[in-house]
Amino acid sequence: MRRHEFQPGRLIAGLVLMAAAVLYLLGAAGEADPPWFFVLLMVLGGLAFAAVVGLVTYAVRRDRRDRITESSER
Repeated sequence: MRRHEFQPGRLIAGLVLMAAAVLYLLGAAGEADPPWFFVLLMVLGGLAFAAVVGLVTYAVRRDRRDRITESSER
């Protein structure tokens, strides 16, 4: 299997959506009754947080890549 770079934004998005799915399944089974707006806010907030983490990760990796390129050109 080929190695790939770790993407923390996608990890956070996946975990948030899995948590929403678990809440939905618990609600369907009658075990929990979370308000719909709580689940909606959780998903929207989690996706916004994942986007910010993804942008920060991209900026850090781009800066690191630029530094390596500059030092190898000298």
